[in-house]
Amino acid sequence: MTTGADVRDILELGGGEVDAGPISKKDIINSDKKKSKKSAETLTFKRPEGMHREVYALLYSDKKDAPPLLPSDTTQGYRTVKAKLGCKKVRPWKWMPFTNPARRDGAIFYHWRRIAEEGKDYPFARFNKTVQVPVYSEQEYQMYLPDEGWTKAETDHLFDLCKRFDLRFIVIHDRYDHQQFRKRSVEDLKERYYNICAKLTKIRASSGTDPKIYVFDSGHERRRKDQLERLYNRTPEQVTEEEYLIQELRKIETRKKEREKKAQDLQKLITAADTTTEMHRAERKATKKKLPQKRETEKPSVPETAGIKFPDFKSAGVTLRSQRMKLPSSVGQKKIKAIEQILTEQGVDLNPMPTEEIVQMFNELRSDLVLVYELKQAHGNCEYEQQMLRHRYDALVKAGGASTATGDSLGADGQLGVGPDDIKGEGKDQIIDVVGAPLTPNSVSV
Repeated sequence: MTTGADVRDILELGGGEVDAGPISKKDIINSDKKKSKKSAETLTFKRPEGMHREVYALLYSDKKDAPPLLPSDTTQGYRTVKAKLGCKKVRPWKWMPFTNPARRDGAIFYHWRRIAEEGKDYPFARFNKTVQVPVYSEQEYQMYLPDEGWTKAETDHLFDLCKRFDLRFIVIHDRYDHQQFRKRSVEDLKERYYNICAKLTKIRASSGTDPKIYVFDSGHERRRKDQLERLYNRTPEQVTEEEYLIQELRKIETRKKEREKKAQDLQKLITAADTTTEMHRAERKATKKKLPQKRETEKPSVPETAGIKFPDFKSAGVTLRSQRMKLPSSVGQKKIKAIEQILTEQGVDLNPMPTEEIVQMFNELRSDLVLVYELKQAHGNCEYEQQMLRHRYDALVKAGGASTATGDSLGADGQLGVGPDDIKGEGKDQIIDVVGAPLTPNSVSV
């Protein structure tokens, strides 16, 4: 009689040694899932802690494949790296001699090269570029190239070195014969060479053509090197001081731009106030003459920054007049509260009857109030800056008075002067911004 252990042994379910009772239907159906789960558990390897993924991939893959012996490139990922070897015949190579055209001693060298390239020129010979140094004759030198500080022998020696060392003037200056000839600097050698090249180019140029002439400014080159040497020889204290002065200069320029912007905004407010005044005068004259139809045509243009710009409700549909009295979102809460406070103090209703004339007059009133508020705020800022400048001026006068008390004299214009030593003595924290103070009050009460 067949037992449960025999059935498990036939189906490879395990546990055949011990009779665990009858076999159920689930054991037979889920036998494949148990096998795959077991195989998956045996093929999963955990990477040791602290080991990089690339190093772990060199040991083995998920299928325990050995790492590749040859470097290969594949787009399938690092786990399936396989070397791709071609089936064609390898092109034959040969140990053959070659010569370098850049050498003039006829040296012969050997290297491996393909047989198909035998007899061709050396591939790196195309990099053999030489500088074309001009050559002058005796007659050309006597007619166009003589110089009081240079002899012909010294000029010939210079051009010979230029040709040998491809215009590497540092090397030319090092190999220059300073014992036989005068001691020359690098700038002197460059100036003599380029002057001769410019003269020869002009002489040999055909008539009607504009040749390209290279000009070397030796004075500029000397000044540049001198400045570079001074820059290199700066002390750490000088570098720190220069950085500090640059930061202060940037601060002064930023403050200057802010003040210029504030001055422009103030000028716009003044222009808007003048324009609004003229507009009100024109409206009063028009109402007296009973010519309301010309009020819109003769209405002067008001800048956008003046007062409040109410939206125009020209879209189709029904709109309420009270909606036209609503302040736009561009007006801040601070200005809205200031307008309400002024209207309350003057006994004006904040929500009047929205007739056509009342809506227009109420909006104009609030626009004028906003303009007055902005002018008053700008006036307060100007007074604050004036006060700060007055305090700075008093401090300077006191410092100048202290210096004159110790023996300093007044300037030529009768004003107290502050010398550079006094400014240095005050320290970096007391540097004076001659443009003015950037501080302004945050708010001005109405």
